[in-house]
Amino acid sequence: MSAHLTHDDLDLYALGVMEGQERHDIEAHLAACPECTQALAQARGRVTLLAMSLPPEAPPAHVKTRLMAQIRQETAPAPQRNRSSTDERSAVRGSGLPRWWSTILVPAFGALAVVTFVLWQQNERLDQQLAALHDAATNQQAQLDTATKLADLIGSSDTVTVNLAQQPGQPQGAAHVMYNMKMGMLMYDGQLDAAPAGKSYQLWVVPTQGNPISAGVFQPVPGQPDHWMMDMPKGLVPKAFAITLEPAGGMPQPTGPKVLVGVA
Repeated sequence: MSAHLTHDDLDLYALGVMEGQERHDIEAHLAACPECTQALAQARGRVTLLAMSLPPEAPPAHVKTRLMAQIRQETAPAPQRNRSSTDERSAVRGSGLPRWWSTILVPAFGALAVVTFVLWQQNERLDQQLAALHDAATNQQAQLDTATKLADLIGSSDTVTVNLAQQPGQPQGAAHVMYNMKMGMLMYDGQLDAAPAGKSYQLWVVPTQGNPISAGVFQPVPGQPDHWMMDMPKGLVPKAFAITLEPAGGMPQPTGPKVLVGVA
């Protein structure tokens, strides 16, 4: 394996369910990849935490009966025997409890590991769904905020609408601007021919004092209107609005010919 191991491979390996050539390939990769070895430690930690979070399962009644019988057998006084007999009994006695553990608990832990892995996958899917819902809610809230601002702008008695007239010899188009200096909001709505190659249209607010202020750089799509809202400095008093043809990406101040012009 040349690429790094996936999270699924590491989790399955940590659960001990990898076998055969697949397990051999993973172990060979781990031996030569410190990053995946560190990721495996994290996977083992996740599996351990998930296993500890599950409620304990009580063993069947016959298991308790067998365990108590084993304890009584272990604690009962034994007659004196020769050393070889004692050693044989110790071997039998010592091997009984480990067999019980391997017979009962090992399958239980295996099932527990599978359950924890399934729960972890379900948790991952839930996290992804929650993230998608959060993004959708954020997008809807942004649309609602924009709609609210637009309604406030249109409904305000302080809003001024300025039609922009086409200038001779320039690309075909028509547009208007709605502006409210108290709210500090501007809305552009218009349609223009496509800009020549290497050029962009740029909307300017020309104040009664000071230099023109850029209110948007755009590249129209033929047959489709352009529409946007923009925050402007509150209290800014415009005397005119203009669209100029500038180098692609726009300019800090107007340099190109005026395409559309409107006086406030």
